[in-house]
Amino acid sequence: MVSTFPGGVGVSGLSVYDWPTADGLCGGSPHVHLTCAESYVVVGGAGRVQTLNHKGFTETPLTPGTVVWFTPGTVHRAVNDGDLRIVVVMQNSGLPEAGDAVFTFPAEVLADRSAYDRAAALADGAHVHATNEESARRRRDLAIEGFLDLRRRFESGDQAALDDFYTAAVRLKSDRFDEWERRWRSGALASAERTGDNLAALRAGDFTHLRDAELHHHPAPAPDDRRLGMCGRLDVYDLT
Repeated sequence: MVSTFPGGVGVSGLSVYDWPTADGLCGGSPHVHLTCAESYVVVGGAGRVQTLNHKGFTETPLTPGTVVWFTPGTVHRAVNDGDLRIVVVMQNSGLPEAGDAVFTFPAEVLADRSAYDRAAALADGAHVHATNEESARRRRDLAIEGFLDLRRRFESGDQAALDDFYTAAVRLKSDRFDEWERRWRSGALASAERTGDNLAALRAGDFTHLRDAELHHHPAPAPDDRRLGMCGRLDVYDLT
């Protein structure tokens, strides 16, 4: 039976940070995903998503009803122009939570695993409280510092800037690839293979899996369950 969310994806609610930044904007921490595509379904407010990959820098408006998605390797930064609220759909549910994302910290931080881990950590897990918000804001500001330098280098013609960042990101996460593969095989891959099994059964006239149909329901997360994410405050759903 299918017990995870359809397609083996992850879903969360996101209220993008409204904290101002060094370049005069408000929003979240720029970062990249190494194996997972990400989608935004905008449900309220207004803002933008800034993206940087080898095709260049882009700024895409976000208004209610907009759907955008970007593939692994796309550095992205959510900008909040006013109460921006998003439903985030992540490929390979479980992989993003297992460290698939890398902040765009300055190069000297990315080069030192201990320094990176210290900069990425919050004071007390991911729970929402004043001390953690201060940590999240400091982390966000450091990521923006690195992002602005990365963008400046790339737009000035230094095409190697992004590859330098990717190289550092892969090195930082290299000890997690086996764990990520296990999560992918038991999650998104298993979900796709079940569809193949169902199709084969239907062709043979076997509809046994339809007899096992059921409804899954997840209530809205309680306010105390909110988390501080990379881009904002998260309503997290455990859909396993």
